[in-house]
Amino acid sequence: MYNSEITKASNFVQGVDTAFLVILGISFIFLIGLTVVMLYFVYRYNKKRNPKPTQIEGSVKLEIIWTVVPFILTMFMFYYGWAGWKPMHNPPKDAMEITAYGRMWNFSFEYDNGRRSDTLFLPKDQPVKLNLVALDVLHSLYIPAFRVKQDMVPGKKDNFMWFEPQQEGTFELFCAEYCGLQHSYMYTYVEVMEQNAFNDWLTDTTSVASSIAAAASPTATGRKVMQNIGCFACHSIDGTKLVGPSFKGIWGETQTVTTGGEKREITVDEDYVRKSIFDPNADIVEGFGKGLMVTYEGQLSDEDVDNIIEYLKSLSDHEE
Repeated sequence: MYNSEITKASNFVQGVDTAFLVILGISFIFLIGLTVVMLYFVYRYNKKRNPKPTQIEGSVKLEIIWTVVPFILTMFMFYYGWAGWKPMHNPPKDAMEITAYGRMWNFSFEYDNGRRSDTLFLPKDQPVKLNLVALDVLHSLYIPAFRVKQDMVPGKKDNFMWFEPQQEGTFELFCAEYCGLQHSYMYTYVEVMEQNAFNDWLTDTTSVASSIAAAASPTATGRKVMQNIGCFACHSIDGTKLVGPSFKGIWGETQTVTTGGEKREITVDEDYVRKSIFDPNADIVEGFGKGLMVTYEGQLSDEDVDNIIEYLKSLSDHEE
């Protein structure tokens, strides 16, 4: 449904909406017009009113009209579509660059200063260029209020989208390309704020804040890290079998895994957890498939892994 409150959410709203309304308007005109003509012909040439079929000769004039007129209308629609699409591929040189990572099944965003977030925080009236990186399969980053959507193709170079947020508020962001079992989990938000508020958020010393939080509660920090990178889309904490093994009570357990084509018994300890995070296809737990998880090498620090380990230990101490 069209929401008038977000008609100026980004610089592309007007162009996309104009193209949409032009194409929709022309389509409705033809739908109504052709329906009326069809009903008139049904009435005018039915068997009762026209008992003897009449052969109608061709008309060059009519042929030219119904060829030229649709062509002109098609070019008219093409112009508005092209005018709305072309600027999307020419980001300003001073655009702020953010790297958007898509993986099964979550988004994360990395800023120039190294800060990461599972929510996209943006300054109002500042051009933003999102460099799109798919870490496993095809995804599609879609922000409906901004009228922007772009596929995230694994291995594709120079894959980006850009826009300029023009209204403060919270807007939906989700994956618009079916990417597997938990596709619907790829859902987050865009937070647009004034430049000063964004600067405060961006320069907030997250390393200091994170280290304080980790020292106070590494277990809670570990859970937050796992939530941010989408672990709970594939692994339950209540014993339910999902895409991967449940985390409930897993710490210290003996697991049967396949390593290099051979089965063996392993104990879930720190070494196993680290290897599973950075080389997930080395040891495949019995009953689960290979290739369903990609490495987090370069995305998680040693401190992040330490906190994850503490959280996994807590799931063996008590039920969540």
